[in-house]
Amino acid sequence: MDDQNIKQHFRPDEAALIDQINDWIATATAQYRPVLTSFLNPRQRHIAQTLANRSDEIKAASAGGWPGAEMQRLLFYPNYYQPQPADFDLQVLAVDYPTKFAELHHRQIMGTLLGEGMAREAFGDILTDGTHWQVVVTSEMARFLRQNVNHIGRVKIKWLAVDQALTPVEDWEELTTTVTSMRLDSVVAAGFNYSRNRAKQLIERGLVRLNWEETTRPDYPIVEHDLLSVRHAGRLRIDVIGGKTRKQKNMVKMSVVRA
Repeated sequence: MDDQNIKQHFRPDEAALIDQINDWIATATAQYRPVLTSFLNPRQRHIAQTLANRSDEIKAASAGGWPGAEMQRLLFYPNYYQPQPADFDLQVLAVDYPTKFAELHHRQIMGTLLGEGMAREAFGDILTDGTHWQVVVTSEMARFLRQNVNHIGRVKIKWLAVDQALTPVEDWEELTTTVTSMRLDSVVAAGFNYSRNRAKQLIERGLVRLNWEETTRPDYPIVEHDLLSVRHAGRLRIDVIGGKTRKQKNMVKMSVVRA
């Protein structure tokens, strides 16, 4: 199956990602060595694994610093190779700050990292147990943050290397529902029990992110493994898109974390 036929099975705007993944696989195959990617979200890893499965010579493994990581680095490697934890070059940094006198929030930490010019694929999950915060990064990024970033907002912080990631506090709720279509506004409305019009307005106002990227298209098509976040509402993960009901609605299994 050629690349054009493969691309027909994915969204048009995923074509550049497919080309990048094929380059990684080609490098691992031609040079017969492991190739490590940046941090990929679940949808990106699904595509990468699908493409890796086409090869008899290359396998893929992933890691993100803790068992349930959403953002993970993928390692393409020859059949003979046995991946080791060190191959993924991951470092967990704890945010040391005065917890009695200040509060930190996910959006502040994310904003600080992005404000330093880091692309979203340059770092992994941002974890919290409600008080303590950690970020999964590469060893190179860990050095950069420890040397150059000493504030999150107005809060003075230090970055401390730790051996183990904390278990984040996230209460995922499984939800099976139906939607009239797999448009973004329909899925947001179903996941948070909103009207379709309210969901559409939130999207157009830039309050919805899809796989960590802002989108203002209510009609954007949603597929399996997509992650959605709605400001002040929570997060959605699309687990399974099933068949059609008798009324031609889409059966969808999703997981929801409510804010």
